[in-house]
Amino acid sequence: MDVQGYLAESAARVERFLDESLPAVDEPPARLHAAMRHLLFPGGKRLRPALAFAGAEAVGAAPERALPIAGAVELVHTYSLVHDDLPCMDDDDERRGLPTVHVAFGEATAVLAGDALLTEAFAVLALADESRVAGVIGDLAEAAGSRELVGGQHDDLSFDSQAATPESVESVHRRKSAALIAASVVGGARLGGGDAERLGRLRRFGLQVGVAFQIADDVLDAGDDEPCSLVSHLGVEGARRRAEDLLESALAEIEDLGEPAEALRELARFAVRRDR
Repeated sequence: MDVQGYLAESAARVERFLDESLPAVDEPPARLHAAMRHLLFPGGKRLRPALAFAGAEAVGAAPERALPIAGAVELVHTYSLVHDDLPCMDDDDERRGLPTVHVAFGEATAVLAGDALLTEAFAVLALADESRVAGVIGDLAEAAGSRELVGGQHDDLSFDSQAATPESVESVHRRKSAALIAASVVGGARLGGGDAERLGRLRRFGLQVGVAFQIADDVLDAGDDEPCSLVSHLGVEGARRRAEDLLESALAEIEDLGEPAEALRELARFAVRRDR
């Protein structure tokens, strides 16, 4: 499978959907709507939407069935980046080769743009004509809330590297990164008609891939003095082995789904082995 081609096709599909769903850049209040689109277009690799599409395919559905959750997870992910970049958080000046939203539009507008992106994610789902969308909304709300993404960001900001353990690092990774990745996969599969047993396995797959994905970031960022990093505890090779173990465990969860789950497998390998 051509992973780069799959990602490009997925990105084009979700970007058309998002462009049609969001307020136009010149619709009042125009400055706020421009700020909402600033980081969303052009985006990154659109890995989470691709995983949502692959989740639908894994249960035998067309990838288009997953469009509502693919768009919603990208909106939640982008909101989280806008807020992570704020001076009171990570205080970053550049993202994806562009000035961060608070640099380009001011801090107050960046906060409001992030709020609006998060709200729009649930509007996109609520407007979907799908009988299973209530479960998808619940899954995404859980993944984006205080028990998962927001709580993980809170603990990352206050992370005590002196008292840290590999388990505490992975706890942050699971909540801050893996929960949204799992919601992407499961949401796509749920909209595709997946049954409870397969949804459970796909959730475990997504959580393990998500933690491994973040550990791969730890390896890529080795030497950058990141406090919440598995490299600090296991070294580069040890962290890489841990990511590989998680990947293999994730792949075992979907081994018997056959050819329909091949895109999920390849996306997982790509996400974890980006440095090779």
